[in-house]
Amino acid sequence: MIRNPAVTGAFYEADPDSLTKQIEGCFKHQLGPGRVPESIGNSRLIKSIIAPHAGYMYSGPVAAHSYKKLAEDGLPETFIILCPNHTGMGSGVSTVTEGQWKTPMGLVDIDGEFAERLMGNAPIIDQDPVAHMQEHSCEVQVPFIQYLAQTAGKEFKMVPISMWMQDLITATEIGNAVAQTSKQLDRDVVIVASTDFTHYKPYDIAYNNDHQVLDAIKALDEKAVMNRVEELNVTMCGFGPVNAAIIYSKQMGAEEVEVLKYATSGDITGDKSAVVGYAAAVIK
Repeated sequence: MIRNPAVTGAFYEADPDSLTKQIEGCFKHQLGPGRVPESIGNSRLIKSIIAPHAGYMYSGPVAAHSYKKLAEDGLPETFIILCPNHTGMGSGVSTVTEGQWKTPMGLVDIDGEFAERLMGNAPIIDQDPVAHMQEHSCEVQVPFIQYLAQTAGKEFKMVPISMWMQDLITATEIGNAVAQTSKQLDRDVVIVASTDFTHYKPYDIAYNNDHQVLDAIKALDEKAVMNRVEELNVTMCGFGPVNAAIIYSKQMGAEEVEVLKYATSGDITGDKSAVVGYAAAVIK
């Protein structure tokens, strides 16, 4: 079973060569890290990354910060991509256990062994490809990972998890189960928590509220993240994936969050009257 891309040609380029140039442009952009990754490290200290999922022209330069830092640290065997469910399709928490995901840069195998074991450790997760058919927030992460893997000359697998349910109990179950599964299978994994932050608020409000959430993330405090999202009414679409990543990372010994970049759509368009916030961070 092949999951075909849903937003190619819209969120990112459809032609492989053009897509490669677009990704490299995100790294070199003035809001990006400034240069493409020149080598792939082998430290493997990073447990999770946080990256945005808008069209590459808007959020790609911010996402590039997380992927450059990951490249310098080293690539895992399997990427667990946690994303919100924007479409409402499928079950409350959904993964897939077989097949491949297709992008213009090629095919990526699903880590079926990990996904099957993960579902056993977290019964809240269902096998439901319908949830992923039209969802962009996982898909847009994949070409960035493929670019790094091609640079490294390394294969990888992925497990996509779409979260319509993002409450703290659900996030805790998922985070703990990813840690448990990775230990049981002795699998080197990284979570990609796919999220944008405030949606369609004036720049000053978005900046202030998003940084209060980022402070809670930096403290590795999933309860504070939830509280600030609720109290400040932060329209952050992927707080559940972020909290699951925090919980997983702490289980794996993480002690530090490095916020690499914050920017908004207004920094691209020049219109700061109603922006979407984007942040890049690594947990290690």
